[in-house]
Amino acid sequence: MSIIIGIDVGGSTTKIVGFDKKRLLHPQLVKAADPIASIYGAFGKFTSENGIKLPDIERVMITGVGSTFAEKQIYGLKTIHVKEFDATGKGGLYLSGLDEAIIVSMGTGTALVHASKDCSAHLGGTGVGGGTLIGLAKKMLNMQDVNHISELATGGDLSKVDLRIEDITDKIISPTLSASATAANFGNLSDIAGKADIALGIINLVFETIAMMSIFSARQKNVGDIILTGNLSVIPQCKTMFNGLGDMFGVRFIIPDNSTFATVVGAALSDDF
Repeated sequence: MSIIIGIDVGGSTTKIVGFDKKRLLHPQLVKAADPIASIYGAFGKFTSENGIKLPDIERVMITGVGSTFAEKQIYGLKTIHVKEFDATGKGGLYLSGLDEAIIVSMGTGTALVHASKDCSAHLGGTGVGGGTLIGLAKKMLNMQDVNHISELATGGDLSKVDLRIEDITDKIISPTLSASATAANFGNLSDIAGKADIALGIINLVFETIAMMSIFSARQKNVGDIILTGNLSVIPQCKTMFNGLGDMFGVRFIIPDNSTFATVVGAALSDDF
């Protein structure tokens, strides 16, 4: 075998994938506060569970904010650092099967990349992301597990949290805006709003901010497809909330299979060596 390993060292998680020629091996994710511990922990777990031996591995492609801590070769293997935004673009296109798109990497914060077959360009981003969701929920709900927050939010009612256009006018402001569109996140917080309502409001605030940044980027680049990737892309509310805004503003939001692992997939596929 001649296997290529990809590793993405993030702020709170490390992701790892492998390619056996063109076959994608099952991706994995580990959590660790220490980047070195997470790199070697992910590597050991991945190779053990896939029955991979060191001589089977051709090279290791590593990316992410924590990858700078891995300056030396991993277990003596050829180790190549890949620019994170290039990896995000390449991985997003690979998983979606598209030739061009805006790739949105939703991690602790959010990065926006314009990707095509020829190149990837970082457009910018926002500090609003998973860190925002967890931080607000920790302060307002005394919760910090994203899955628990999402589960709680399933019983929420946004009308008790957000100010909507229909709350302030019965006139048509714009043909692209529905009456139920948000006028102000948390702008109508009711005294009787419960934890479920607040949880849904936090998720909606984060997703609407990311969605609008993505839509502005798509318009700038005249692109109709926006690929959602990263840990937040698998939250149950993600698809419904983004699709609603996509329909409103004429873009297509896509969540491909293995969306959580787009950047590490792109790192493994990189020809930057």
